Amino acid sequence: MNQSLDTPALRKVRGAFFTPPEIAKFIADWAVRSAGDTVLEPCCGEASFLLAAANRLRLLGCNQLFWSHQLRGIEIHKESAETACAMLQDSGLDAGIEVADFFDCDPTQTKYDVVIGNPPYVRYQHFTGPARAKSLAAALAQGVRLNGLASSWAASVIHASTFVKPEGRLGFVLPAELLSVNYAAEVRRFLLERFASVRLVMFENRVFPGVLEEIVLLLAEGSGGAKCFEVYQTRDLQGLPPIERTAWIEHNPGVDEKWTPALLSKASLSTYRELSTDEGFSPLIEWGETFLGAVTGNNRYFALSRSEVARLSLKDEDVIRISPPGSRHLRGLKFTHEAWESLAKGGARCLLFYPRAQLQAAAIRYIAEGERSRVDRAYKCSVRMPWWTVPLVRTPDLFLTYMNHDRPRLISNEAGVDILNSLYGICLRKGRKTLGRELLPMACLNSVTLLGAEVVGRAYGGGLLKLEPREADQLPVPSDTLLKKAGQDLRNLRPQLSVALRQGDLSKAVEMVDQVILREMLNVSNEEISGLRAARELLFERRRARGRVTRGEN
Repeated sequence: MNQSLDTPALRKVRGAFFTPPEIAKFIADWAVRSAGDTVLEPCCGEASFLLAAANRLRLLGCNQLFWSHQLRGIEIHKESAETACAMLQDSGLDAGIEVADFFDCDPTQTKYDVVIGNPPYVRYQHFTGPARAKSLAAALAQGVRLNGLASSWAASVIHASTFVKPEGRLGFVLPAELLSVNYAAEVRRFLLERFASVRLVMFENRVFPGVLEEIVLLLAEGSGGAKCFEVYQTRDLQGLPPIERTAWIEHNPGVDEKWTPALLSKASLSTYRELSTDEGFSPLIEWGETFLGAVTGNNRYFALSRSEVARLSLKDEDVIRISPPGSRHLRGLKFTHEAWESLAKGGARCLLFYPRAQLQAAAIRYIAEGERSRVDRAYKCSVRMPWWTVPLVRTPDLFLTYMNHDRPRLISNEAGVDILNSLYGICLRKGRKTLGRELLPMACLNSVTLLGAEVVGRAYGGGLLKLEPREADQLPVPSDTLLKKAGQDLRNLRPQLSVALRQGDLSKAVEMVDQVILREMLNVSNEEISGLRAARELLFERRRARGRVTRGEN
């Protein structure tokens, strides 16, 4: 194969990230246990796992490696398959490499003792058309319904499992999003139901050169269902020699619970689970449901500054007050009328074009300007009538930031403004509005809630933490009962908290709130609080390390 024709960019498009040899060897050594084992590497690329399996078979005394039925690879990319064949032949192997789409292969024909590999990783935005349809159908055939956000690896691991003999072994390299993303919940459920043992090897550092995505190694075997999964954590590839049985730590996830907590120590996880499910805490949805702000279809057109409104001669009834697009301006505990006025005077886009009465001349001119600029052709605009009327959501009592480098921020909407889709809103339930507006943003600066955000949320490239609305609803926050007890102590803290947040000293703010919420109200020990903080720091640092790699920092 002419290697110059297969560039890194082309490999990325088809999801081909070639595996470090240390990983291929580790998985092959774990999976191949007898000289007669049959091995399949689906989506084999240049057959790094078949080569590692062949070396393992040699060590086990196999003298029939030239038999193509014992080693089989499947690869859709013809040039990669040809390279794989050449590399195997150079090693004295006659493995069968089939040029085919793995999802076209019938698992009822042949089962294998060992299925190992590194399935393609293509995000859902690029995983489309017939390839996606076939993959979803293959997963559905095993009772796994993947949603529209599923990346290519998810169906691959389901389909690959169908090629494994009842007492066989599956060893795969998978993205660490297996642990946390919602669409992977069905994959997690399937693995525990299909295999008798499910183990994961996790790395503190990235082990794929030039790839931002964190990975885990999946080691699954047997049949009949696993009551738990086991985890081994290591810093890097140097920690991959044979793992002692006592090094594996068991985790028993709750129904639909993510596997992210497996990264934490047993002690800190136990403390977190006990506190987050106790009467002192409740999921955020018990205060009010989380919802996305209004989608304009074109913020540059619809979100206006005061000077733009004056230039366009728009009337008061043509605009409404909003929190400006984005969330960088929301750093404190509340967003006041004074804060809104300061932003408006500074030229922020604090007004939304939203004519509420009979259209006047200025509004008609601005609508015509939008049509000349083809704003009305944008998808969100084109599907509503009239196109210039933004479908507002409820005016929230609280704002919640959902894409964050540090932490989600809960802010009281004292200004009473509307929001766009750069924020979530929360309308507090009847009977909880006054207490929630006043105290919940402060009370959420505690170690249980901060750790909870890392557990229920998900890490994205660049180190961002994102909460989907359903994830935000499950964020553990101080309960109504607890806030009634702690109310005056929290009110007394407000001036000091405001100073700490203005100075960017989150740790000081958390220390003050922990003293009230955890130590005084819930009698949590200093050791347990330190464990919660260390656990949150561990997950936070994993995200921050990803951000440094994205920015090219050391």
